[in-house]
Amino acid sequence: MNPTELAYRRTAVEGSSGFGLLIALYDTLAGNLRRAAEAQRNNDIQKRCQEANHALLVIGYLEDWIDREGGGELAQKLVAFYTNLRAKLILAQARGSADILEQEMSVILAIRGTWQDLEARAASALELQYFSETPTYPNALPLCEQRIMSSWSA
Repeated sequence: MNPTELAYRRTAVEGSSGFGLLIALYDTLAGNLRRAAEAQRNNDIQKRCQEANHALLVIGYLEDWIDREGGGELAQKLVAFYTNLRAKLILAQARGSADILEQEMSVILAIRGTWQDLEARAASALELQYFSETPTYPNALPLCEQRIMSSWSA
């Protein structure tokens, strides 16, 4: 990753919501899998291992975010998904399979899309809440008009 791309990602992450951070991790994970598959196809074992190892690290970060006690069914499904993903990544490494890496990348991108949809819904809900809670004063003049009216005399 070049310095400009790293700076861009850092800026994006610093201004992100929880969903934004999650989406950024999924983007990173998908990129790792894509680059690992490409390296495998180019027979660049060192690069493949480097990308796969980073993907495993990202999976660990994602797992750390799971609320295993209070997360309910979603938490259980995410734990199972990350466990399966880790196993598939190790299998792809053992078999030298770019296809397995690309299949898992497709799954990651689909789930990323779901997180992105949820982020958009949450943002819409917050907007709706903000505008529904903002008081309106139908008979009130804007502040600048109030000043003009109070200083005017005939």
